[in-house]
Amino acid sequence: MVGVSSEVGGVKSARRAVELVEAFAETGAWLSLAELHERTGFPRSSLHGLVRTLLEAGWLEIDEAGTRYRLGVRALICGTAYLDRDPVIPFATEALERLRSASGFTTHFARRNGAQVVYLETRESRHSVHLVSRVGRTLPAYATALGKALLAELTADEVARLVPEKLPPLTEHTLPTRSVLVAECALIRESGFAAEVGEGTPGIRCVAAVVPYRIPATDAISCSMPVDRVDEAGVARVSELLLETTAELGRRLRGAGVR
Repeated sequence: MVGVSSEVGGVKSARRAVELVEAFAETGAWLSLAELHERTGFPRSSLHGLVRTLLEAGWLEIDEAGTRYRLGVRALICGTAYLDRDPVIPFATEALERLRSASGFTTHFARRNGAQVVYLETRESRHSVHLVSRVGRTLPAYATALGKALLAELTADEVARLVPEKLPPLTEHTLPTRSVLVAECALIRESGFAAEVGEGTPGIRCVAAVVPYRIPATDAISCSMPVDRVDEAGVARVSELLLETTAELGRRLRGAGVR
């Protein structure tokens, strides 16, 4: 019984350590033990030990006062290792650079992780405004063109298992409900690409399309444009370039045996 209890306790501790790291990843602020307790609900005694262990391992760092913590460099090292080992990234990087050169706008490559999209690569235009979609950034799939393109790969029931009926807004233009999202996914499947205006980031217009090398698609590419620098004709031109780029990338990945 001791062995079983130890195993269960070890798994629980590991799960809590992961949840603690994710709590730090969700905010850019320094967090105190009291704030971590409020966010996670972990017992203060367990929380103190977890924080100390993560601090000693380099996953956290502590401020000069010795009272608040944030993610440490170890998190960056492991995150970079994921990108270094992903066989899709070199192909996607080339595609992003070609699309940026052809369109003149910022391009992104992202992957769906449950109900979120994770930005894995970005190529900014020379005239880009500051965007929140840096590498490693996660956003709700329903609030981005990238995410909506990927959600359109799923059935309505699958989407329902991922997002609530009422969608928490990122901006005043974020889609309000799952029902509206599902209806838009149907239109996306017809057109082949997703679009949004200010739904995830104010002042930014975006089009996105999936990379067709997996079923259902897990990855997508987008092009982000300041709303005051593009008209409907410009969006149509960028959308055509985007579809050409994703189709070619899909062919290259399939040809290279990447799955």
